[in-house]
Amino acid sequence: MTTAALTAGLERIPDQLGYLVISEDGVLASSGELENDEHTAGVMMQMVRTAARLRLAGSADVPFKRMSVILEDFVFTVTASGQKVFVVKRQNNQQEPISV
Repeated sequence: MTTAALTAGLERIPDQLGYLVISEDGVLASSGELENDEHTAGVMMQMVRTAARLRLAGSADVPFKRMSVILEDFVFTVTASGQKVFVVKRQNNQQEPISV
């Protein structure tokens, strides 16, 4: 699969600061603030492996498809698809709670 096919659409995500496409073999593609960021790729893959082990009793379903890691200034959105993990770093445009 070509890099263009792996990253199709990732560049158009609003407020995107960078992305990683990861497999068990390592980083397949990267861009922006996450370009060549092997450390973040390793942390995200460990989080995915941990989340994949958390299954509900008696459930054959995949434990998750998407996961968000929300920090003060940005959000990592992680999507597992097939044998690949897609990580997008986005600006966190968190809004203040509405007081009534």
